[in-house]
Amino acid sequence: MKDIAERLRLKEQEMAAEKGPFAFFALFLRDDAPDLWDLVVSAPWIEADKGEALGYIASKVREALSPEEVTKLSRIALIDGSNPALKVVQQAIHVEHGLTDVQDSVFFGLPVRHAYIVTS
Repeated sequence: MKDIAERLRLKEQEMAAEKGPFAFFALFLRDDAPDLWDLVVSAPWIEADKGEALGYIASKVREALSPEEVTKLSRIALIDGSNPALKVVQQAIHVEHGLTDVQDSVFFGLPVRHAYIVTS
C-alpha cells in the first residue's frame, strides 16, 4: 500500500499546485473495513463546490492508480474545514507533501488501523 500512498502523494502535490493547498490529505485503513482504504481530504477550495471537487479528486486518483488499485479504496471522504477534529489532528501531526505512517490511532472518532498522512 505504501506504493499507492506515494503515487497519491504526488497527485496531492499536483492538485495543490492546480487548485490550492490541502488542509488534510490522508489514506486510512479503518478497523471496520480491514481491506479497504479511505482517502480523507480537506481543503478550502473543496468548500465552494463539493460535487465538483469530489469529481476532480476522483479523476486524479484514477490517473494515479490502476483499476485494480482503485478497488482498494472504499471512498473519498471530504472533511469540512470547520470540523473541530480536523484542528486536533493538525495540531498532532505536521506534514506537507510528505508521507507519515501512523498505526492504531483514532481519527475523527474512528479507529484507524493504519494511516498514511500526506498533508496535515
